[in-house]
Amino acid sequence: MTSHFATYLQYNETFAATDAKLRIPDIPFIPFRQLYLLTCLDPRVEPAAIVGVQLGEAIVARNIGGRVTESVVHDLAWVCHLHENKTPDADWFEVAIIHHTDCGSALFADAELRRSYAARGGYDEDTAAAMAVLDPAATVRSDVEKLRTAPELAGSIGKFKVGGYAYDLKTGLLSTIVEPS
Repeated sequence: MTSHFATYLQYNETFAATDAKLRIPDIPFIPFRQLYLLTCLDPRVEPAAIVGVQLGEAIVARNIGGRVTESVVHDLAWVCHLHENKTPDADWFEVAIIHHTDCGSALFADAELRRSYAARGGYDEDTAAAMAVLDPAATVRSDVEKLRTAPELAGSIGKFKVGGYAYDLKTGLLSTIVEPS
């Protein structure tokens, strides 16, 4: 049986033969476009395709629903800590949170499915229910606020902007829900 990844290994060989790998930021946590992008892991919401993010331009974090989780807050706190201690004079970044229509995380709203997932060792039921993106505009507002008020980021939050966006799978358009500030 052929690996599904084999095509991508061939792509990688082509990529490695170019000089693109040399055009990356000197510092790993300071992307060229000063952007930290959080979005869903859904393959229909590929940042390179929907907003044109290229190698080295952004830190891209993806998870179920593109939600601000404890893990996202900890990752961002680490990036802020590095920024403050290793590059204090460098420009600060912007965080863009993108939620989308027809998100698979909406299935967390199904009580039976959620209960069986929790029993399997996934999120507890309350956490899973809170992860559901039923209305991207509402959940992205909530996640922007969650990030802006995270105690782990209290010392850094005024240094970077946070904005919230909703992506419509049918139209392909991204709407600003929360202006970056």
